[in-house]
Amino acid sequence: MKILIASSEAVPFCKTGGLADVVGALSQKLGAAGHDVCLFLPKYRAVEAAALRGGVAYQLSIPLGAQKITAFLRYMQWKSVSICFIDYPPFFDREGLYGREGEDHPDNDQRFILFSRGVLEGTKAIGFKPQIVHAHDWQTALIPAYLKKQYASDPFFARTPSVLTLHNMAYQGNFSAQTLSAAGFGPGDFTSEGVEYFGKFSFLKAGIVYADFLTTVSPAYAREIAQSEKRGFGMEGLLRKRQSVLFGILNGIDTDAWNPEHDANLPRRFSSRDISGKAACKKAVQEQCRLPQKADIPLIAVISRLDYQKGLDIAICALEPRIDRCQAVVLGTGDGALQESFAALARRHPKAVYFHSGFSEALAHRLYAASDIFLMPSRFEPCGLGQMIAMRYGSLPVASKTGGLADTVMESGKDGFIPNGFLAEPGDAEDLGRALDR
Repeated sequence: MKILIASSEAVPFCKTGGLADVVGALSQKLGAAGHDVCLFLPKYRAVEAAALRGGVAYQLSIPLGAQKITAFLRYMQWKSVSICFIDYPPFFDREGLYGREGEDHPDNDQRFILFSRGVLEGTKAIGFKPQIVHAHDWQTALIPAYLKKQYASDPFFARTPSVLTLHNMAYQGNFSAQTLSAAGFGPGDFTSEGVEYFGKFSFLKAGIVYADFLTTVSPAYAREIAQSEKRGFGMEGLLRKRQSVLFGILNGIDTDAWNPEHDANLPRRFSSRDISGKAACKKAVQEQCRLPQKADIPLIAVISRLDYQKGLDIAICALEPRIDRCQAVVLGTGDGALQESFAALARRHPKAVYFHSGFSEALAHRLYAASDIFLMPSRFEPCGLGQMIAMRYGSLPVASKTGGLADTVMESGKDGFIPNGFLAEPGDAEDLGRALDR
């Protein structure tokens, strides 16, 4: 099957979160299974690949409102997948994929209109006629709408179905109604049955309305977003209306990239057959983080974007009363108040808590391997990858009973599953503390 995948990020080229991990791994798995996969990405400043320095494959003329923008398509082969980058420096040659210093780029609507139209113009330019188009999140959610509207009579896309994967309903790409014309839509589209969302033009809603199929990243999250206003963020009614084509498919991890038996980041490797090397990894992390090298005290890891969604303010409330019975290493960046809260926790308990502001891929690998407990107390979590990676490295997750966490972490044996972690009610610091106690 010829599969066109469009995403705003994918490992190993550009990443801000789990979306990149999933798209990168899924593309490769589909390619390895024998499908002809073409993955489209923006050519951000951060994208560096030797194969891209040799020149431009195609020049594209991309509609943006009344204008035609000249952009370029750069091409490379990555293992079993063809990669196409939409290269337009005024939009993508800048710091940050979506923004910088906590603020979105003010022209994100224009940027991802151009990218979405560029994907469809680009696939025509290279003659890759897809049998299905797979879009991801709000940044590419206009593509299913374009296939049903602007490209409906284009023979190149005749009978080409689309699937939109909803990775997180909290991010919707809602912009002013003035963006309609730039995107190529008219007043007739700006209705409650179309792309209008509380007076805004919603990229995500456009995709939900027009995609042939909708998927999300865990069965529990598929139920939650259609049933709960807190999870559906105002689109739960629309999702219920489209429930016959909405499917929850659990995310997975790349078990080659995340493998303690072959992980070059670890001071000593180990496997499920011989886990003795995990103790050496714990000792090395304790030394690196200037914590007492004690084998008999549980080491708790937090590797996360510091955000209200992740429930990390609750984590501090649950951790501090128990800090004499554990050690904690926190790796993450994001909300300034949360960063300061974790920095203050480390200052109060320098022999028990270490906080690394920012992100380090190498330290993340070492933390998964070194930790005894992986803490993931999200208020909501579409799927989550951290808990799966932690299990891969022999670290027991303590997580909230929500979304994909509830689908992957089992505290009691049921339906044939072996218990593999501990669960707490979302947003409940006391229940999280009890889960840590257990």
